[in-house]
Amino acid sequence: MTVEVLTHSEPEELLSGSGRTTARPAQPPVSMIERMTLILDAFDGSTPTLTLLGLAERTGLPRSTVHRILDQMIRLRWLAHAPGGYRLGMRPLELGGLAADHNEIRDVVSPLLHDLCQRTGMVGHLGVLDGREVLYLDKAGGRFTASIPTRLGGRMPAHSTALGKALLASLEPSIIETSFRDRLPQLTPRTICDRAELHRELTRIRHRQGVAVDNEESVTGIACVAVPIRGRGAAVGALSLSGQIGGDRTALDTARLARVLVEVAHEAARALFPRHTRWR
Repeated sequence: MTVEVLTHSEPEELLSGSGRTTARPAQPPVSMIERMTLILDAFDGSTPTLTLLGLAERTGLPRSTVHRILDQMIRLRWLAHAPGGYRLGMRPLELGGLAADHNEIRDVVSPLLHDLCQRTGMVGHLGVLDGREVLYLDKAGGRFTASIPTRLGGRMPAHSTALGKALLASLEPSIIETSFRDRLPQLTPRTICDRAELHRELTRIRHRQGVAVDNEESVTGIACVAVPIRGRGAAVGALSLSGQIGGDRTALDTARLARVLVEVAHEAARALFPRHTRWR
């Protein structure tokens, strides 16, 4: 995106940064909307992540001003923390009509997910991380679809779901520490509510190459296995398979499900990032 905020009385002033030429406003923007727009427009396809210094250079705003606005934009989901800086959040994606049917991740991964659910007879989900929550981009059918209270475009607390934990485990621990300062909401008696225990759980997931398990932590009677979809850096999404447990139903074969999910997630990553696929 290119910023052009010009007046008739003063010439355009160009700022070169990171191999990119960006138009700076001839006069400092006064309103908060103008400043937010400058910050949003600083991101483009070649630089989806920017540091505080990079944003200050591209917008021409004082670093202290940018830092103050960033805090508000993150809280309102316009931006999000990312390894090495900041990235666009989910709100621009949602307002642009890209978060569901037109989302590139969903277009690529959904056929793989639906095929997997047909083969396993289980309920599958595709989700992305949005702050402290998982946003569901797709839900594929199985015999127990109606028993799992999730929906396309719906949300769940990330710490209570296998999808969310798989995504959180791909982030730097410092980002988790910043994002989860308040007490974690409890959905079932098994939900992890303690921050220290959440950190320990995410460490265990990292040691399992990203495989996460939800054992009745989000919905009583439902278990889930999830794995991240990775290209470079943090996961761009995650896939999961869910089923009913308890009573006369046997526990999920998490090891088998993890193997098939890893295969599908790897295939999805190859399709999304053909030049940069990295599996850890």
